[in-house]
Amino acid sequence: MSRFDQIVERVDAGERISGEDALVLYNHQDLLAIGELAAKMNRRQNGDTVYFNVNRHINYTNACVNRCTFCAFSKGVEDEGCYTLALNDILAKAAEATAAGATELHMVGGLHPDLPFDFYLEMLATLKADNPDLHIKAFTAVEIDYFAQLTGQSIEQVLSELKAAGLESMPGGGAEILGRRVRDLICPEKISGERWLEIIEAVHRCGLKSNATMLFGHVESYEDRVDHLDQLRQLQDRTGGFQAFIPLAFQPDNTRVPGAKGVSGVDALKTLAISRIFLDNFRHIKAYWVMLGLKTAQVALAFGVNDLDGTVIEEKIGHDAGAESPQALDRDQLLNLIRIAGKKPVERNTLYEELRSF
Repeated sequence: MSRFDQIVERVDAGERISGEDALVLYNHQDLLAIGELAAKMNRRQNGDTVYFNVNRHINYTNACVNRCTFCAFSKGVEDEGCYTLALNDILAKAAEATAAGATELHMVGGLHPDLPFDFYLEMLATLKADNPDLHIKAFTAVEIDYFAQLTGQSIEQVLSELKAAGLESMPGGGAEILGRRVRDLICPEKISGERWLEIIEAVHRCGLKSNATMLFGHVESYEDRVDHLDQLRQLQDRTGGFQAFIPLAFQPDNTRVPGAKGVSGVDALKTLAISRIFLDNFRHIKAYWVMLGLKTAQVALAFGVNDLDGTVIEEKIGHDAGAESPQALDRDQLLNLIRIAGKKPVERNTLYEELRSF
């Protein structure tokens, strides 16, 4: 019996695969066989349901004290194209989201050198007061660490104040690749992978849910990806606080990572499928259509994926790096993508409570 067949037997028996098994899958040439194994696991957990939500992205500033080589979004405060949205502009975008039937605001930004912590507290409180039905999903672990530096407070104190002001969950960005070798190459100024995990564990302990991400397709190896997945799986075993895992396909345009070529369709589908198989304690695997493209995201629904994110509206980070997908979809477009794939679309809120079936 081949090593792949042994893995299939273990998955069918409900057993957890190892990191070595995941590497076998990465090096296995039969993409469709890997996809079918992932689809089988997904059917066991989610049937034919594919989730989406109606959400809006607000990137409140691209000013950032870090200049990560993979990032085409960040600017220095003196650079052309640097911006910081005024609170009234943020409120106007939120009002548009409410009017469009959104249930979620997804908010992340750069590490602005001059904005005080009170700016973020006021932003949350005002947004929540004006839009009580919008769930505010905001800030990466990198931003939380920066807020702690600004204030001299502990991570727990920062999270307590943000929660009191209106923060309801976190999106899970900033993880990139958790291993030190890769991190030193693509984002040496950013917090370490160990620090990212420490902060996210504190997030979960304080009662907030988060997602988890992995930026793949630059200078990392399969071993780096599997190590990343393993660290996420261990943290999920401890806290149960992750809602979804989102592999983010690296966009090489306008970035400064030497030799990075981006992600092929085969690599994207294989990574999504292996994520489903390896992360047995994550119910939701998301195909982020903004970075994958619509067609690859749709095909991913046959490779273990059960979430297509949402309408998004005005995404900047991926598009600044060269993403060719639209900047927004409407509900009908998402429904069509899911139905053509033979799946059942279900609109959810941020916490995966089902709002309506179609």
